[in-house]
Amino acid sequence: MEDLQEALREGGLTVSALPAKGRSLFTAKDFYPGEVIIRQEPYVFVPNNSASERRCEGCFSSSNLKKCSACRVVWYCGCSCQKSQWKVHQLECRALARLDEDKRKAVTPTIRLMLKLYIRRKLQDEKITAADNYRLVEALVAHMSDIDEKQLVLYAQMANLVNLILQWPEINIKEIAENFSKFSCNAHTICDSELRPLGTGLYPVISIINHSCLPNAVLVFEGTAAVVRTVQRISGGSEVSISYIETARSTMTRLKALKEQYFFTCSCPRCDRVGQPADIQESAVLEGYRCKDDNCTGFLLRDSDDRGFRCQQCGLLREKEELKEITNEIRTMSEKAVAATSSAKLEEAISIYKMIEKLQGELYHPYSIFLLQPREKLLKMLMEVEDWKEALAYCRITIPIYERIYPTIHPLLGLQYYTCGKLEWLLGDSDVALKSLGKAVDILRVTHGTSTPFMKELMMRLEEARAEASYKIRPIDE
Repeated sequence: MEDLQEALREGGLTVSALPAKGRSLFTAKDFYPGEVIIRQEPYVFVPNNSASERRCEGCFSSSNLKKCSACRVVWYCGCSCQKSQWKVHQLECRALARLDEDKRKAVTPTIRLMLKLYIRRKLQDEKITAADNYRLVEALVAHMSDIDEKQLVLYAQMANLVNLILQWPEINIKEIAENFSKFSCNAHTICDSELRPLGTGLYPVISIINHSCLPNAVLVFEGTAAVVRTVQRISGGSEVSISYIETARSTMTRLKALKEQYFFTCSCPRCDRVGQPADIQESAVLEGYRCKDDNCTGFLLRDSDDRGFRCQQCGLLREKEELKEITNEIRTMSEKAVAATSSAKLEEAISIYKMIEKLQGELYHPYSIFLLQPREKLLKMLMEVEDWKEALAYCRITIPIYERIYPTIHPLLGLQYYTCGKLEWLLGDSDVALKSLGKAVDILRVTHGTSTPFMKELMMRLEEARAEASYKIRPIDE
């Protein structure tokens, strides 16, 4: 690891071991908001291909794809991407081409990620760098002792399939199973600039960075490269942290998710206050019910005699039976909405989701995370049917929730402002669009930088909105 330490020192970073955390990434100098802390290309990566969605092996493009004629599993958008991946794919291709049709269908993106991992190890030579080295994969924690028997059996079955495909006598099935466990804890979902998932990659150096529910950095992707940027000033000698999970949930929900997926108990400042009055209130707002009085914004807690939930502001009680009745109605309607969406009956699905959104508005606290789910679905579907005006209405009512549940600098908040600004611009309201796009740029230039095509397009839209707003207020005699 000395080579890695030396490489990190050049970037003002260092790795130290912490009790209960293990290897952790620390700064050796001050970093300021928007600065790149670290950038790493994946050791291995794959697109999240399925029967309904296919992407290029090299760039994740979904346009002009052609299937590899030999293995008939991998897709490319052109010669450039095919050449860039050929060193690894030529070995994978031979192995996949030997399989019959049924076994090829069993080759999931996770299986392919493992195939590529062992091919990369086989091809590793003296040209390796400190950050591009299989030894870093070996150093990742597998947590095999924490995994239940059912999951261990699944990993063993997947390992046997990898062994069957490669047919290399030197590989160890137990080691493959351990590497699948490492994937579960350390692989990252590769997203585009708007945080839509495209693929999966393994970034062994990025995996050193620990989690916090109050992170001082954010992980985004530029193509397949993982980029960690600061969202606040980080003094030299401080630990770098990112978030592994959705942080806009109650402390108990976050702790449960981290324990189940990553096998640790978070001790960040936000989780350390679990059970305290401020934490109880935050959890009741994020995941709890609304007051029966529409004009009251109080939060509800379970009543002492367990009859229901009582507002902590005005004292009104919501009985369990009433809440159960609304919840059951939402569940029934959600099943219908899913069926309509699956059948591509968008208008019908939109109508049902509107009813669900109305019921959830009656059920949950006005700032509950649960209100975002139907509203985001409606926003997406309304944009698909090009109902821009109604899409904007739903986008706008999500903004106060985003502002309440996320920090001032958060990519999801910035992207929501951007969506709002685009819709306002499309509907000809350049003055309001200017404000929304300005807020989006203020956030996303910190989380995303300014050099990507996505950010260049956003800043171009902002300049156009400024120019149009300026033209509107120009005196007539000019």
